[in-house]
Amino acid sequence: MSNDKSGMSRRDVLRYGSLSVAGAAAGLLFGGKVEAQASLGTTIDVHGHVWTNEYLDMMDKFGKKDTWVQRNKGAGMGDAEMQKHLEMMDSVGIGIQALSICPQAPHFENKDNAVMAARKANDIYAEVLQKWPTRFLAYVALPLPHVDESLKEMERMFSHKGFVGATIATSILDKSIADEAFMPVYQELNRRNSVLFIHPGGYSAYSPLISEHRLTWMIGAPIEDTIAVMHLITRGIPQEFPNLKIINTHLGGSVPVLMQRLDNISTWEYPSIPEKPSIAVRKMWYDTVGHGYDPALKAAVDSIGADRLVFGTDYPYEPGPLFKRAADYIHEVGLKKEEVDRILHGNPAQLLKVS
Repeated sequence: MSNDKSGMSRRDVLRYGSLSVAGAAAGLLFGGKVEAQASLGTTIDVHGHVWTNEYLDMMDKFGKKDTWVQRNKGAGMGDAEMQKHLEMMDSVGIGIQALSICPQAPHFENKDNAVMAARKANDIYAEVLQKWPTRFLAYVALPLPHVDESLKEMERMFSHKGFVGATIATSILDKSIADEAFMPVYQELNRRNSVLFIHPGGYSAYSPLISEHRLTWMIGAPIEDTIAVMHLITRGIPQEFPNLKIINTHLGGSVPVLMQRLDNISTWEYPSIPEKPSIAVRKMWYDTVGHGYDPALKAAVDSIGADRLVFGTDYPYEPGPLFKRAADYIHEVGLKKEEVDRILHGNPAQLLKVS
């Protein structure tokens, strides 16, 4: 394939030529809408991370034992790290990236610790949005299981520019995210017509068969995704809160390859399920973080549909060539151009209210 004088292949020119990256969008939230100058076709990444050592130290102090997973990965706020972060975004045409503090979610039984950690996380993201307002958006970290405090934190942070929704882990300590206690949070997000970004917490689905065999992130994370999706479906949350825009990570775990099984077996194992899983699953969205594995993306497109997929990179957890692959494989699995455009731009722009 021939290259132009800039070193870009013709394929790259076609792919990225229409992108206006730096300064492509101003992530400003006014009355629930993000006012942005996102050029048509600009790639929007719904799944990135930033944290500081100070925040991770706080999580250690409050009892977390796994912050080593987040340290020294290049997702800090130092000048060199942020420059590299932005360069990687530019390299694949990402104009805007939405940030989540999960998997280091501020979910603690101790209310004071949970509130302190949530406020710290959100203040970090407020600073990021202030320094780089055209490049980043963020989800509000919630101090669950403390519902009243979570509602107060949403009220505090939604008054800041660039916060486009909330984020929680796939379970709240040892409780299902579909627990009745959390319904006021979903009601408020539904009232705001807002996003809920759900990310594995690294809890190994509370199974020693995962955690004690060093499988927490290899298989534990997608299992957490799968459980969370099914708890939402069996509780009827997508049906009950139609204005709540739920984004599940990692292609929804194993849901795409289980769809027919879910429909078939739910008829006798869960006869009171509010609606067929294959119907309910299309009332939510799923990011494309799949480590560039074509069959996984194809399964999600075939079983869920390209209109329910949103582009994600999981920065910084797919480093180097994997980061580029996260974008490339959207183009390389045989999707129609309009499906590619929908995944990279149209769907995330709609969800995050980027115009």
